[in-house]
Formats: sequence, structure tokens, C-alpha cells
Amino acid sequence: MTDKPTSSSGVLSLGDLLRVNPKPPACLVEPGLLPQQGILFCGGEPKVGKSLLVANLALALAAGAGRAGFDVPTARRVLMCQFELPTDQFAARLWLMRQALGPGADDNLFVDTRSAGHLLSSTSGLNHFIAAAREAAADVIVLDPLYSAHDQDENDTRAMAALCQTLLRLRDASRAALIVVHHIRKSVGRYEIGSAFRGSSALHAVGDSYMLLTRPSPQLNTIELRFQFRYAAPQPPMLLRLDSISLWFASSDQPPPSPEPRRKVEPGDVQKALASIGSAAGYNELRYRVMTLTTCSKRTAQIAITRACDEKRIFREDGHYRLPAPADFAAGSRPQQNLPAGLCRSGG
Repeated sequence: MTDKPTSSSGVLSLGDLLRVNPKPPACLVEPGLLPQQGILFCGGEPKVGKSLLVANLALALAAGAGRAGFDVPTARRVLMCQFELPTDQFAARLWLMRQALGPGADDNLFVDTRSAGHLLSSTSGLNHFIAAAREAAADVIVLDPLYSAHDQDENDTRAMAALCQTLLRLRDASRAALIVVHHIRKSVGRYEIGSAFRGSSALHAVGDSYMLLTRPSPQLNTIELRFQFRYAAPQPPMLLRLDSISLWFASSDQPPPSPEPRRKVEPGDVQKALASIGSAAGYNELRYRVMTLTTCSKRTAQIAITRACDEKRIFREDGHYRLPAPADFAAGSRPQQNLPAGLCRSGG
């Protein structure tokens, strides 16, 4: 073991410096996507698949498994703080993804079920996230999305700079890397990446990596990822295709497989389509997602949605569709076999 060189002034020669730091630490996600205690910003237009991809990434990190086109060298403890889905619906989404992964992430993936309502921009809110990260002994913290965890004006550079300093305090206090889902500006150029994010001038001061999701064609269930790294070599864009059954993204470098024979679209397919969208969806959005995930016709999707409503697999309220909640089947319920509580059907 080499003795650590000493210097009263702190000035070291290159040889001494490299003996103390022989090589940079490996990234948590390769190639270069998430450095240790780094900050990754993930952005894209609404409903492009940001939350699904980040959940894929969190499960892969927790299991230590290379998935979704990325290499994960070692399993890590991951704390997910998501602010958009009710806990039971988020659990249902994770349940679907876990079927393809197995139990490898069970002991390393943690969910902060009380994250909603806590703001990073307040002292009490920041302390909540620090305490949750320490309780989970998290190596990685996911914040999805950032705008739900602050009350600052994203058009105000000073306000965003202050928020970014709060992200640094969370990183330093927890000694964890951060994956931050953030939205982008309305008008973004084809080759913009880090500068596409809202408050980009402030974000550039704290971000280590930027991943931008776009959909090359609304007719294809494929997304394109573009990257910008501070410390790693540039990476070419990556195409990922979403598997509608497992809700996992996979590399789309290879030609798509031959289409399988068409099958009947079941109410369970409608549930999966709704789970992939989020907390609620309008009729046209849900119908389009069913058509996309099952490659069925518009008429077939309409029939499947109607049947799912009749069987109380989904519920319609105020013109929007949602998955069942515990209150829907609290009395006299009969859960659908082989589905988690969040996907049970009502017997009423």
C-alpha cells in the first residue's frame, strides 16, 4: 500500500496525485450516465416515457442488472421519491415491471410513500428527503418530477440557482447520486440537450449528465435518447423500444421482430395501458395507448375499454379513466386473480 504523500501547502506533483487517486471511480450506470454522487437530469415532453424509463433504471440499479440498454456494474440501494401517482398505482406499475426482473431488486429498492407535499425549497422538506435517504442508506435518490418538489419560479435564474444548491445539499448530506426527472422548454432544437431543460443556465452548474427523451414518430412505440456528459466521452443517440407487456424498455438497434399473430385484446391489456400512462387518462389518450401497446384497431380498443369498464377493471370519473383504488372494492370485493391490490377489480 502506498503511503499518502504529505504536503504542508497541499500542492502535489502529478506522480503523487495519481498515487493517491490512481483511477476515477466506476460510474453507477455505464457508459458514463451516472457518476458516483453525480446528478443526472432526465427530461422530455409530457407522456414520452420519462417516468417509465427512470423506474426501469431504478429497478436495474437495485438488482445490479444491465437493462434498458445500460450497463449496471453493481447492485445499489435506490430510494424512489415520486409525486404523481398514488402509492397503490405506483406499486401496481412496479409489480408489472418486476415480473420480468424477478426478486433481485426487492431488498434494494425503497419507495418514500410520504414524499408528496414535501418541498426541497423548504428546510423541513429538505430534511425529510435527507432523513428518508439515510433510513434507506440510499446510493441513488430518484426525484420524479422535480417541479412537484419545489415552489420556485423556473423562469427566475436566481430562484433556480437556489433550488440547484438545495439539490447539492441533498446530495452531499446523503452522499448519494441523484436522478432528477425534469421537464423541458416548449420549443427545443433538434440538437439541444442540456440547454433544453427549464432553468438550464442554473442546471448546468450542478448537473453531471443530461438525458433527453424524444419520440421519433407518434406511430412507433420507440423513443430516442440523446446525451450530454460533463465528465464522460460523448455518446451517440440510443433507440429504445417499450415492451407493452412488461413495461420495460430495451435496445432497438436490431430490426423489430416479425409481428405475432393478432390476439384478442383483454381488459387486462387496458389496465396495463392505463398504468403506463399514469394516474388518469382521457378516452382518446387511453384508446391510443391500447392501440399502441397491442397493435389493435381503433374499434378493438374501444370494445376492450368498454369491457374493462363493465368488469370494473377501470373506472370512469369526470371524463377520465383511472385504475381501481382500495375504496372501489372495500365492501364485498373479489380481487382479480394474479394481480396486485392496485389492479384488483370490484365485485360491486
